Amino acid sequence: MTKTKTSRYDVAEHLRTPEEMAAYLEACLEEADGDAAFVAKALGDIARAKGMTEVARDAGLSRESLYKALSGERTPNFDTILKVVGALGLKLHAEAAPLVK
Repeated sequence: MTKTKTSRYDVAEHLRTPEEMAAYLEACLEEADGDAAFVAKALGDIARAKGMTEVARDAGLSRESLYKALSGERTPNFDTILKVVGALGLKLHAEAAPLVK
């Protein structure tokens, strides 16, 4: 019997364009269900796709602090999120949601 080789899937390898990055972030925001660490991890995936060094420089953060903030193991400050989103060339937007009673 032949063994099947598998490799770990890395979404960052498939995020090539700003449109793909924006669509991925949008999908993660919808799936997050209030989990800020999940959103931070998604931003980390996008930052790795773009290049952590470049994103850290553009966000005015050290590479190490960027890795920690976007690891998914902690919830970064909102100002860090805004800096990273801007450095990624993305925008956050809001729309009205139906009220749940």
